[in-house]
Amino acid sequence: MPPTAHTSWTDQIDAVLSSTSDLLYSWVLMWVLVGAGIFFTIRTRGVQLRHAGAIAVSVAGSRDGRHGGITSFQAFAVGLACRVGTGNIVGVALALIMGGPGAVLWMWLVAILGTATAFSEATLAQLFKVRRPDGSFRGGPAYYISRGLRLPILGSVFAVVFLIANGLVMPMVQANAITASLQGAGGLSPSLGAVLVVALTAPVLLGGLRAMARVAEYLAPLMALAYLVLVLAILVTHPVQAWDALRSIIEGAFGLRQGLGGLAGGVTAALLNGVRRGLFSNEAGLGGAACAAGSATVRHPVQQGFIQAFGVVVDTLFVCTATALAILVAGVDVFQPGRTAKGAAGTLTQDAIAHLVGEWSRWPMALLVVVLAYTTIIGAFSYAQVCLDYLSDRPWVSRALQIGAVICAGVGSVQQLTTVWTLADVLLGAGAIINLVALVALSRWIAGALQDWEALRRDPTPDGDRPSFYGDSAYLPAALPPGAWENPISQ
Repeated sequence: MPPTAHTSWTDQIDAVLSSTSDLLYSWVLMWVLVGAGIFFTIRTRGVQLRHAGAIAVSVAGSRDGRHGGITSFQAFAVGLACRVGTGNIVGVALALIMGGPGAVLWMWLVAILGTATAFSEATLAQLFKVRRPDGSFRGGPAYYISRGLRLPILGSVFAVVFLIANGLVMPMVQANAITASLQGAGGLSPSLGAVLVVALTAPVLLGGLRAMARVAEYLAPLMALAYLVLVLAILVTHPVQAWDALRSIIEGAFGLRQGLGGLAGGVTAALLNGVRRGLFSNEAGLGGAACAAGSATVRHPVQQGFIQAFGVVVDTLFVCTATALAILVAGVDVFQPGRTAKGAAGTLTQDAIAHLVGEWSRWPMALLVVVLAYTTIIGAFSYAQVCLDYLSDRPWVSRALQIGAVICAGVGSVQQLTTVWTLADVLLGAGAIINLVALVALSRWIAGALQDWEALRRDPTPDGDRPSFYGDSAYLPAALPPGAWENPISQ
């Protein structure tokens, strides 16, 4: 085939994928996710508000009770590793550029709705999880589609889609972000960056789900906390600018002051970009975090629902807000609503922090981006591992995927494969729609599990206020399939 024909063929595929991705993420999936957040807020009777205290303290004691699997906190950390990624740095900057400061308020609102969706999918993942021979658990969309909806073929479709996107493509995408950051900060060549990426990822990915959970347990929360402390120090030392930033968020959201709109201008731009950033940053309803949630060992499914809801709070209300405030506090020397170009999004956060605390911060920020991308590789691959375990329990198949992921990370370090990345976006979007349909169809089970937990809290057992769940609870639509909840964990 002549080169021109080959180029034309690949360009056509790329154009179709790009158009599909734009349609899926800009309109279809965005409003489906908003609708899901509203639906689950109503279905759970505002669980994120009624049980805000339980969500806030959900991390307490969550590191106990591994029982051969992974702890509730480790599952939370794996989900956090994916949620808190480069999108919190670059994505928020782009939302500010496109929608102005007002985008942040709409980001907050969809995050509040997203806590109900995150709670629902994590609870459902726990309900329909299965126990493995080694005592660990596996759960997530593939499992509750198969066991709850009794559609094993559709569960397999979801598993394949998520396995390819998270297990093979995501390591390529994030590895490229790592080498780009190292090259930008210190001039490190992509080839040396590739060696570093492989050296860092291989031991963890080849170690299996428990190894990934152990790394994420410490690294993801630590980096999120370090970033929050840095921004908090900036806000404390710039109180006037911090107050002005908060005021611009409110005024920009409702068009109360001219000049605060983004490149697209006005309240509509703030709404659309804030909603989009909030939805895709916290990942509530997309199905990935549910894979991690279903692997945890807990006494009651709702416990993991609460802790995954807390993950949405950490991601959007804390980390994304921190990024937005840092940029806004830096002022017009760094960011001007409606004037700053889209191309500046990649370095806008780093530029803002360097402007506020000094040029010395560029290397720490580059390191932050590297660690965030690294933890995203770990978190995403753990989702793929759960999906693979649904499809096959053969050790050699799992090993092949692990090796493939390491190879993909190495390739992605030195090459930008735009078409492959776009394909991953389309696959993840399709998987998210399958997941959301399943969540709505199984919403009775979510509501039943919540009612069971509330009843146990009202009438505590000898265990006090630590309720134990049984698979034949009277609050469920029917008895759960055997495999996980016949004998609740004692911890």
